[in-house]
Amino acid sequence: MAGIYIHIPFCKQACFYCDFHFSTSLKRKEEMLQAILSELQLRKNELEDELIETIYFGGGTPSLLTSEEIAAIFEVIYSNYTVIESPEITLEANPDDLSESKIIALSNSPINRLSIGIQSFFEDDLQFMNRAHTAEESKNCLSVAMRYFDNITIDLIYGVPNMSNKKWKENLKIAFDFGVPHISSYALTVEKNTALHNFIKKGKVPPVNEQQALEQFNILVSETEKQGFVHYEISNFGKPAYFSKHNTSYWLGKKYLGIGPSAHSFNGKQRSWNISNNAKYIKSINNKTLPLEFEELSMNNRFNEYIMTGLRTIWGIDLDKIENDFGKIYLNELIKSTQEYIEKGLLKITSENKLVTTNKGKFLADGIASDLFKV
Repeated sequence: MAGIYIHIPFCKQACFYCDFHFSTSLKRKEEMLQAILSELQLRKNELEDELIETIYFGGGTPSLLTSEEIAAIFEVIYSNYTVIESPEITLEANPDDLSESKIIALSNSPINRLSIGIQSFFEDDLQFMNRAHTAEESKNCLSVAMRYFDNITIDLIYGVPNMSNKKWKENLKIAFDFGVPHISSYALTVEKNTALHNFIKKGKVPPVNEQQALEQFNILVSETEKQGFVHYEISNFGKPAYFSKHNTSYWLGKKYLGIGPSAHSFNGKQRSWNISNNAKYIKSINNKTLPLEFEELSMNNRFNEYIMTGLRTIWGIDLDKIENDFGKIYLNELIKSTQEYIEKGLLKITSENKLVTTNKGKFLADGIASDLFKV
């Protein structure tokens, strides 16, 4: 089984914190769509005989696509790939794009899961982030979307300057009241070359408060658990049967094909990624040349990726798999390196011989993983 990711590199405006690849000019949208369709055809044999079980439209802002453009992508996918009978098909969407007519049109397409970029239900937070939608649009689109889609996830950001713990709890309560079955939630991070990084550097906005972010992460974990959500990955909380199949396949090391500028692919041994430049991407595809760079994953690379994804998920690191796939030396070094974290109550080994993060260690999972990497 494998997945297809399609990157739609357009946005109405740039969020101050975002460092993903996108353009706020839609002038070449039609050319881009044709290039994406061509790339899907050019790479149809890359996954060999793998069945496609998930399709994910990410970005950028895929909800800027028209129904006709979405239909054209599905026609090429279903003509060139073998898709299982009931695949998970997700479309990322912004609330300002989700009018009732748009939601109905999407519900009549093969798309069966919406990922809505709410980020916050409060106007001042949205303005701080330079989001294109309003708090009212967030609530209006959710009230309609919940009538037409069973499987919906929303994004929420915590650790925003001036967001009190009380306000964060209210954000979560609003989400719970709508009955969404899945929440992806991330701490506000400051990436270089973003407007937010520049504002903080110039003293226009306060820096991110890590203690505040930790407190709000703990609130998130506690409140979602009370509502019956499973914390199955550091940033993802789902009701049973509503885990993201597409993202779970990434974390479990399954193959996936990334289509569009900046999109990444993985075939089990190699990682590749498309050029992060719209004009160069279109030109290359028009010349029937894939604008790809490749990385052959070494034993250490594969070990480190498994450590990172394992510690971020409820499935943890299978120590028997470490020995079988990487050998006794890797296993012994890993066990030795984990002792201090086990003693601090940040990691534990389960009765099934899985190394997992404890509740205390979850927020620190990325840092712990990097300390366990083979270099």
